[in-house]
Amino acid sequence: MPSPARTRKRKDTGPAWTAPDEKSTLVGFLDYLRDAIAEKVDGVPEPEVRTAGVPSGTNLLGLIKHLTAVERFYFLEEPITAMGRTFRPTREETVEGLLAEYRATTAQANEVVGTWTDLARPAPRPPGRALASSMRWVLVHMIEETGRHAGHADILREQIDGFTGR
Repeated sequence: MPSPARTRKRKDTGPAWTAPDEKSTLVGFLDYLRDAIAEKVDGVPEPEVRTAGVPSGTNLLGLIKHLTAVERFYFLEEPITAMGRTFRPTREETVEGLLAEYRATTAQANEVVGTWTDLARPAPRPPGRALASSMRWVLVHMIEETGRHAGHADILREQIDGFTGR
C-alpha cells in the first residue's frame, strides 16, 4: 500500500455538458467513463500495469483489453470467443498499443452510434446473442460496464502509486 506522502489527488473534472437529446447524453457519459479508465492506465509502468491487485487477477491493462473486446462485441459485431482471455494481456501487448486500440475502438463505436436514429430499435445483434437488444439498452449497458471497471481501475491505481481522482 502506498504511503500517504505518495498519494496524489486530482480533482474530478466531471462529465462534459452534452446536447440535451438522449443519445448525446448517453454517449457523453460513456465517453467520460472511457476517458476516466484510460487515464487510470496511462503512465503506469511495467510490470505494475499488468500486475494483479486482487486475488481474482484483475489488473489495469487487462481492464482496457476487456473493455476493448466488449466495445467491439456490442458496437462492431465482433465475436468474443473466450471472455476470460479478454482480461489477460499477453506479454507482447503494451500499454501504448492497448490504449491506442481502445481509443480507436471507441471512436469506431461512436461512429456506429452516430448512425442510430431511434434508440428503441434493435441494435445490431452481436454473434452469439439470440435476441438483439435495443440500442438504448446497449448504450446504458456500456455505461454500466465501463463505470464498473473504471471503479476497479480507481482502486488498482491507488494501490499501485496512490494516484486518486480523475
